[in-house]
Amino acid sequence: MVFRGRALTVIVFAVAMAYMEAAVVVYLQRALDITPDQLFPLRGPEMVGDLAGIEVGREFATMVMLAGIGWLTGRSWLERLAWAAVAFGVWDVFYYVWLWVFVGWPHSPGTWDVLFLIPVPWVGPVWAPVVVSAALVGFGLEAARRAERGVALRAGWREVGLGLAGGLLVVLSFTADAPRIMAGGVPGWFPWPLFVAGIASAACGAVLVLRRAMPDTHAA
Repeated sequence: MVFRGRALTVIVFAVAMAYMEAAVVVYLQRALDITPDQLFPLRGPEMVGDLAGIEVGREFATMVMLAGIGWLTGRSWLERLAWAAVAFGVWDVFYYVWLWVFVGWPHSPGTWDVLFLIPVPWVGPVWAPVVVSAALVGFGLEAARRAERGVALRAGWREVGLGLAGGLLVVLSFTADAPRIMAGGVPGWFPWPLFVAGIASAACGAVLVLRRAMPDTHAA
């Protein structure tokens, strides 16, 4: 029951946060007189001057809030990471859900989006971040569930290495087109083999963490 209560709290928080962010995006688009289909090429006042700095700050603040809910919910660093992963994944998926409810965008899983701006633009079809988020939610919930049952989560160098390598490959797949995007171009071919390799590596690391979990003899 404790786990279910925590999970419900984190999920409701993330869904509500996604609603707020999607609403802000709709307001900005209306104020700047742009539509979601005008993302590329990156141009106009939304990408220059003070607004660009504010947008980067908003993205950073979003990460801080999602990490904060994980820190407050978990107890060990791996459990906190698990809850932060759940919050991030639910927030990311429902961000697109709410945008679709509000303005009918994205039109399909293959619709391209600007995912992040730090330190360069991250771009990709919507299905790609949704896959990442689904994996984060699934592995995060399972890790948090085991931690709640008194199972000690441990990550060795192998697991950490697989996770970092996978994350790096996923990031590279999203930023591969950054020079062209920053030069005013439009996205080309998404390097999905690189993306799939990254997801597989990170998932392997997460599975190994769950498999090597041993009962916590210090748990009350």
